[in-house]
Amino acid sequence: MAADGQKNILNWVDPKDKSGEFKRQQSTFRDWISSEEGAEFPAEKDRYHLWWRFATEDGEAPGENVTPDPVHPDFTHLRQIYFENNKDYGGRFTVPTLYDKKQKRIVNNESSEIIRMFYHCFDKLLPEKYAKLDLMPDDLKDSIEATNEWTYNDINNGVYKSGFATTQEAYEKNVKTLFAALDKAEAELAKSPGPYYHGDRVTEADVRLFTTIIRFDAVYESGQRYLAARHFKCNLRDIRSGYPNLHKWVRHCYWKNPAFGETTEFTHIKNHYTKSHHQINPLSITPLGPDVNILPLDQEVPAVKAAVGK
Repeated sequence: MAADGQKNILNWVDPKDKSGEFKRQQSTFRDWISSEEGAEFPAEKDRYHLWWRFATEDGEAPGENVTPDPVHPDFTHLRQIYFENNKDYGGRFTVPTLYDKKQKRIVNNESSEIIRMFYHCFDKLLPEKYAKLDLMPDDLKDSIEATNEWTYNDINNGVYKSGFATTQEAYEKNVKTLFAALDKAEAELAKSPGPYYHGDRVTEADVRLFTTIIRFDAVYESGQRYLAARHFKCNLRDIRSGYPNLHKWVRHCYWKNPAFGETTEFTHIKNHYTKSHHQINPLSITPLGPDVNILPLDQEVPAVKAAVGK
């Protein structure tokens, strides 16, 4: 594609943009599953599939749900799903991708919308304990929405704007913004009675922040300390020694709530980033560290233990 002067979907930064800033592509598929009568995508049992990773029969990647594609057993890459939907598709192939098996159509590939359509549209099909779970309660909605704005722009997307920058100026600008936002999240968690972001209830604020913080030390921060990867270069501080409240919060989510812990697989996380971003890691070398991907609740890194002991 690039040789023909057309758009290269692997370019994170437009070569014509001299700022070197990473600008995330807008998600293309924005339809919605609904429980309303006559909906184009009705909430039905076993109708939809949510992709994360393609695996093969002889694959060795860990994870209980790592199986060959149950919808298209001959497909090996996500791009085949996108081209099935639109043979002329010219955007990036992104996950999560929500797919309607009955109509053989992609419903949505925008994560912020996918999580919200799952909140209540399938309630009638769920056991009561799951149906009554509300990740966006009315009394916290305004606070969660306000937190989402800077969490997404400066943390979730901030690691990419830092790691994918193609100029020193763009990198420094965005990495400073990222760590200012982490400082803000640390301060808010210090004020929360816990164990979650807004107290004793898990909410969307926890879900959206968790996805970045659980990866941070293993991938985003490790780029300079483990020079084999040189990946995201977000190395002003790590979570486990630089942010005690964030560290306590993310460990509680991981170890105490199966919805977080059982859906996190560090092998997938590290291999995806280090083996698919050839522009910044052309040899696809995956660093071994950190020695422990996430510490137990009752352990701290030596530097923290030493500081507490003083």
